[in-house]
Amino acid sequence: MDCFYAAVETRENPALRSHAVAVGGKPETRGVVAACNYEARAFGVHSAMPMSQAIKKCPQLIMLPVNMKLYRAVSVKIQAIFKEYTHLVQPLSLDEAFLDVSDCQHNHGSATLIAQAIRQRIFNEHNLTASAGIAPNKFLAKIASDWNKPNGQFVITPHEVAGFVLDLPVKKIFGVGKVTNTKMQKLGINTCKDLQQLSKNQLHHHFGKFGDQLYGLSRGIDNRPVSINSIRKSISVEDTFVHDRVNLSACLAEVERLYDCLLPRLEASQKKQALPIKALYIKLRFNNFKTTTAQTIASEPDLFSYRQLITIAWNRGKRPVRLIGLGIQFNHKNAVQQLDLPL
Repeated sequence: MDCFYAAVETRENPALRSHAVAVGGKPETRGVVAACNYEARAFGVHSAMPMSQAIKKCPQLIMLPVNMKLYRAVSVKIQAIFKEYTHLVQPLSLDEAFLDVSDCQHNHGSATLIAQAIRQRIFNEHNLTASAGIAPNKFLAKIASDWNKPNGQFVITPHEVAGFVLDLPVKKIFGVGKVTNTKMQKLGINTCKDLQQLSKNQLHHHFGKFGDQLYGLSRGIDNRPVSINSIRKSISVEDTFVHDRVNLSACLAEVERLYDCLLPRLEASQKKQALPIKALYIKLRFNNFKTTTAQTIASEPDLFSYRQLITIAWNRGKRPVRLIGLGIQFNHKNAVQQLDLPL
């Protein structure tokens, strides 16, 4: 979907059209932009940007609170359209999904025509625009979906894959974040063509297990199926403070409150899908916006462990903290194996 939250808000209130709109938290509470429309993006506003910074870039920005109940309701209706074309639908979020239409008989079985039909139905029935990427695999379809945004689509046919990936920047590869991208640049790697010059052993040497994935992805190879039985990998809670927590003691004082918020979320998650716990982790963001994380292996949540992790993380920066998060990582590999056992 194109700037989904902001688009839904504009649909609900047509007076917002042609205005710069951002959905998110208030600047005085250190809120961040959850989504913004293209009018706002023209001023340099983007998602995850502090709302206070967004207002500086675009003083006329219209700020709206997040209405998650509304967005979820719209998402359900849009995904219902997807399922009329294929049962192989893998949602990535409320506004994005993979569809495997290999066996779809609609529109003469053409993935391009199916994508056009789905986008047209979304517009006709919900007055919202969507963009699509059509490709032989998930990696390329994801990239293609951004190619002609907003309200467009882009096709990468099988015979075009080899040529398409050559000039593709490595930062477009899922899993290549700022740290990995910086490391690649130091190695003179800027495009998938550059990655292709390295052997599997060389990639593994520089990037560990991720190097094995890079070998295939840099060649446009991605054999992951569209999975309709997604397994939650983690849950977390976090809080951005109006006033920085100035020292370790102040940070530790927040842990119990966040822990009490995390437990009900864990309980609700386990009722839907019981998963073994693999690790506990925390996130700290200092007042200079540098973020650090720490984790420990565990089979159940433990307040004492979170306190230890907060201490470890704070000692890395030893400065005021603007955000603290607590999380739980699940052992989804074991969960998959357990699902295969006979009842």
